[in-house]
Order: sequence, then structure tokens, then C-alpha cells
Amino acid sequence: MKATEHYLLDVFTDKPFSGNQLAVFLNADELETSTMQAIANELNLAETVFLGAATKANHYPMRIFTPTQELPFAGHPTVGTAHLLAGLHLVNPEQTLVLQPPIGELHVRYIDGKATFTTAMPASVTGSTIDRLTAVELLGLDIHQVIADPVMASCGLPFHLIELADLAALEHIQIAGAVWADAVTTSGTEQIYLYVVEQRDSEETIVRSRMFSMHASLCEDPATGSAAAALTGFLASTQPTTLRWKIHQGVEMGRPSVIHTAANGNIEPGLVQVGGDATIVGRGEFYLEQ
Repeated sequence: MKATEHYLLDVFTDKPFSGNQLAVFLNADELETSTMQAIANELNLAETVFLGAATKANHYPMRIFTPTQELPFAGHPTVGTAHLLAGLHLVNPEQTLVLQPPIGELHVRYIDGKATFTTAMPASVTGSTIDRLTAVELLGLDIHQVIADPVMASCGLPFHLIELADLAALEHIQIAGAVWADAVTTSGTEQIYLYVVEQRDSEETIVRSRMFSMHASLCEDPATGSAAAALTGFLASTQPTTLRWKIHQGVEMGRPSVIHTAANGNIEPGLVQVGGDATIVGRGEFYLEQ
């Protein structure tokens, strides 16, 4: 039997057993794609990362899998992997780390102890195929609790963004499965990101959010960096003077998370910075037949 080592982390938090769970496998070059997918399915975490050996100092090939598919990009795997490499002293945190997922190079810096990356592509914002009335039916809310027609935004992974009126609406949503099947599944983007702007400020805007997706079944995610990037890209286009956002997610799940994002200012137009904490909570091995 061949053993392959992995680490478990909680991401977008500095406290164990909160934030978003992540598994990271090191030196995974010899693993077949089918084996990576099988391992991700076995672990059944939101995402599992497989890193290749460093191609040069601070440069690592990276692949990201959910239990059912490979992703071109995801935020909490990027932040968690960066913290793991620094924690194991495999990178120099005073230099830029370059992770190489399928979407392209992600440049990660360590700022005030937080791993912070810049999206590989600018945010794209289009109209959503879900209108306001459909969103009301989908979420089991009243019309006044959904602010406007949703939009679609992406920094590599698309999300339907739906703004809600207040925290009460965010806390009491009830997803209607039939409406999801009719409106979300047919759109080809099975991720919705619900958010409430709690405090709007020129320096930092405070947001509460929830993310739901459908892969094998409907599930909620406690911290979604790619969704936070998409939301920030959209909000930055409507608030050109705002520089930073603090996004709280996972509260309703009992796994509170904090995602720090930035745009505008001295950041290249359209690009978004995403950063946060992470903590290593465990280590293990998988035994594979040779």
C-alpha cells in the first residue's frame, strides 16, 4: 500500500472548528485525476486541494476538487493552502507565493498574518436569469425582503447574487426545491450568494452573507472566497470610492467566518483581493493500492 499525507484546516477563521474545512495533499504529482476525485468524494468536504511539487521557489501547481467535480478556482482553498505552506515552512512568507490552479496563476501575499490573493481575472457582472419575483419564491420571502433583481458575477466561478433587506430575511430563508430546479438548475450556475449590507462606509463596508449550491444535493457553505470575490467585484463597480469589505459568513451554520476583500484604489481595475486567516487542525494519511 502507498500512503499519501494530507492536512486538515479551518479557513477564514483563526479558531478551530469554525470557518470552512479544507484538506490539502502535498506532493500529489503521481496521483491520477480519478484518484483525486475519489479522495475528494471520500472526504466529502466542500473542497480538497492537491499540490504538485514546487516548480521553483514559492511556485506550486494546484488542483481543487469538490466531492463531485474539479474547480478552476476557489477562494478558501487558496487561502488555506497558503497558510499551510507557510506553517510548514515550505515557502518564504516575505515573498509572493504563486499557486497555479487551472484558471491561471494566483499571487498570494502574507499581509498582517493573513494570506491575501488577487484574482486571476477581472470580475464580470451580467444580469441573472433569476428575476426578483422568482428570488422571492426561491427563498420563501416577502417581496420587500428582496432588494432588486439579482445579478450574476464571477471572478472565475459564477454566482447569482441576491441582496436582501435585513438580517431577519437572511436568517429565515427556506429554499424551495422545485423553484431551484426550475430557475437555478436551468441557468447552468448552481450557486447563489445571499447578502445583506450591514454598514456602508467609504473605507470599509460590512456584509453578512450565505451561500447555497447544488452539486449532488443542496448544501450551504460556511465561507466562500470565490463568491466573496464576485460580490466584491460587483459592489466595487457600484461603490467606486469604497476600498475594503469585511464579509461575515457561516454564522447561521455555527461556523462563523470572516473574509476580507479589497478593490478600487491602487488595485488594478476589475481585480479583487481576498484574504483571511486559517488554522491547521489535523493531519492524516490515505492508503492507496499501488
